[in-house]
Amino acid sequence: MDTYESVKILSTTVESSNVLKKTPTGIKGFDEITVGGLPRGRTSLVCGSAGSGKTLFAMEFLVRGATEHGEPGVFLAFEETAVELAQSVASLGFDLDALVARKLLAIDFVHVERSEILETGDYDLNGLFVRLACAIDSVGAKRVVIDSLETLFSALGDEGILRSEFRRLFRWLKDRGVTAVITGERGDGTLTRHGIEEYVSDCVILLEQRVHERVATRYLRVVKYRGTMHGTNEYPFLIDAGGISVVPVTSLGLAHHASEARMSTGVPRLDAMLDGKGIYRGTSVLVSGTPGTGKSSLAAHVVHSACRRGERCLYFAFEESQGQFVRNMRSIGVDLQPWIDQGRLLFQASRPTLFGLEMHLASMHRLVETFEPDVVVIDPVTNFSMVATEFEVRAMLMRLVDFLKSREITTIFTSLTGGSGTLEGTDIGISSLMDTWLLVQFLEGSGERNRGLYVLKSRGMAHSNQVREFHMGSHGIDLLDVYVGSSGVLTGSARQAQEAKERAESITRQQEIERKQRDLTRKRAQVEAQILALRAEFEAEEQEVLAVVEQDKRREVSLSRDREQMARLRQADPSKQQNGGAR
Repeated sequence: MDTYESVKILSTTVESSNVLKKTPTGIKGFDEITVGGLPRGRTSLVCGSAGSGKTLFAMEFLVRGATEHGEPGVFLAFEETAVELAQSVASLGFDLDALVARKLLAIDFVHVERSEILETGDYDLNGLFVRLACAIDSVGAKRVVIDSLETLFSALGDEGILRSEFRRLFRWLKDRGVTAVITGERGDGTLTRHGIEEYVSDCVILLEQRVHERVATRYLRVVKYRGTMHGTNEYPFLIDAGGISVVPVTSLGLAHHASEARMSTGVPRLDAMLDGKGIYRGTSVLVSGTPGTGKSSLAAHVVHSACRRGERCLYFAFEESQGQFVRNMRSIGVDLQPWIDQGRLLFQASRPTLFGLEMHLASMHRLVETFEPDVVVIDPVTNFSMVATEFEVRAMLMRLVDFLKSREITTIFTSLTGGSGTLEGTDIGISSLMDTWLLVQFLEGSGERNRGLYVLKSRGMAHSNQVREFHMGSHGIDLLDVYVGSSGVLTGSARQAQEAKERAESITRQQEIERKQRDLTRKRAQVEAQILALRAEFEAEEQEVLAVVEQDKRREVSLSRDREQMARLRQADPSKQQNGGAR
């Protein structure tokens, strides 16, 4: 097993009193690779060519031990005086004079003249042991650095004597109970000049500086570590104002937490396309497209929205300077300068060719750890192909994605795609690493080029399958509905003309409906008028008939009274009169 994760798992499962004890170096990342630091009470060799960082590594081991772990140290130098050393490491923020004054560090410079040794023919380390013992006792040192072995043993050519003296020196340091670091120069075909030091050391660390495409990158590898598991891969490391930081190049695994929380992209209609709630926090979002489609503008909206919520954002720009980017975003209504002034937004703008690929990764790790952002933007990732192969870029981004996810940081990657390639692909093949993939593409038609946005995928949520016209104006980004008809997808002025035509047709249809409604109302009024006239005519006839009937009834009553009166005048039998009169 040579991955950092496997080493970490194994180290936590082994519990024994015989486990090798370790001394933390305090060097960021190195203690993770070695699962604890250097072997305590033993000697470690740091070797490498000139300029690889051996002395700085050893000095930081002492400074971190004194300031962070309460372990004073001794630096025994053969090439630089105390003043020269203090000046060399001042750029890293190390104040050696203050540590010396506080009895936390002792620096002893020993001048070794090769000619003097050759003339006398004697070589004895006893004087060195006495001098080193006095320095250790003066500060109560727990850590010792000897820089470097080549100067100390430069006059010896007998391999037997060399090996014997090396073992004697290492045994003396071990008997004193100090954790020692000895630096050595790289030999021709060997790790060290003599080719012996690596065999008698308990731990061997190789520092290298390689140049690829005229870009230099420093690498660290733990070649040997007796009695414990450790990472054996090559790890890039960075030397800057904060000292040395080492970045494990292997993936940290897929054990990161998956958040259920959502965050807005800053574009309401895009949030609506993403299940109405935006993207998941702690996920990776890829915005790809051809040049000029608005990838950076969309990333700026995400940053602007996050800063308004009080979150911290880190923007890695590889095409534009901070001033140019801020100015350009003002044209679409996004002013990022207030967030920069308030410390919520940090820009890191540089050309990809400034460092090697691994140095960029180390620098990103350092900034993320110090700034602690909630959102990170890398714009664009395709520019890394200028300093490395597609495979190397993809491997680097895989490690970066895992690192950011382990910290639950939402990351926006922008990627440039070629105009002639397939839409569903990226120039460096990283789409499979992304949780959400947005594609911004030019849509050509009617003599125009307009932008369209697709949601190609968004893991864990329902999302729109429609194409939306991507419009940028003085008030920001807006997504418009495109027209899809028999003639295809219409955008821009063609869409506006089609919408105007549809509005005219809608008005015509509305006017026709209103005309028919008026005709119907008029006919209804006519029918109702006819009904009223017929009803009036019927009522008049009804009144006339009732009057005739009433007259007939009154006439009958009058006739009946006349007959009765006639009968009384004739003195007739009323019953007979009523039955037709007498015979």
